[in-house]
Amino acid sequence: MEFTAPDLLAHFYALLWPMLRISAMLVAAPIFSLRAINLRIRIVLALSITWLVYPLHTWPNLDPLSAGGLLEIGNQIMIGLLMGLMLQVVTAAILVAGQSIANAIGLSMATMIDPNMGNVPVISQFLLVLATLIFVGMGGHAMLISLVVESFNSLPVGKSLVTDLAWRQLTVWSSMLFLGALLTALPVMVALLLINIGLGITTRAAPSLNIFSVGFPAMIFAGFGVLVLAMPSIGARTQWLWLQGFSQVRTLVGLQ
Repeated sequence: MEFTAPDLLAHFYALLWPMLRISAMLVAAPIFSLRAINLRIRIVLALSITWLVYPLHTWPNLDPLSAGGLLEIGNQIMIGLLMGLMLQVVTAAILVAGQSIANAIGLSMATMIDPNMGNVPVISQFLLVLATLIFVGMGGHAMLISLVVESFNSLPVGKSLVTDLAWRQLTVWSSMLFLGALLTALPVMVALLLINIGLGITTRAAPSLNIFSVGFPAMIFAGFGVLVLAMPSIGARTQWLWLQGFSQVRTLVGLQ
């Protein structure tokens, strides 16, 4: 079988549309957007998924250099980015929860340099690693790839996602950044609040005690102890946040 230059160009144009959406999703989604996964791995992964998706659908014959083609390129990139950003809200909630716990314990000065997030407390780094392990353990990477593949059925090439309903859903879901952080850090912060009250009563009863020499070491010791006891609750809450994020992505692309 011989292929002419126009045939090859038409197949390349058809392959371009799923490639754009999948590549944008890999750039914005958790796990796949980590610096440990370099550009070559992302390109190979995007090409592999695109090659598997390509025979399953009929793709429009649209010139990407035309006005409609340029508009569709932006549309496909926007769909992939929004799918990834919906799950990045969960990552941001975990980071905020870790920062709240670190500030309550007294570790606000002990930070690590993160090239993605800047100065992030060590508790946030720990919770982010925990959230990543939970994400992989529950098969989140496979679920995310399955969602982007299924999105071509409910949201085919040519159909726009940039609607008032989509932006409203993204805005409402972004509030989970603070609510999820509060629900994750609440057990530790309540326990540390009670400990702070106890230290305040002790200092009031014995003014000779130096709160700086006694309170800070006690808060750090008690904070890590409470954090260890609260790990099952934090893990369960993190898994719940990931599941809620996947549910939001499914609703966004019209799969439920």
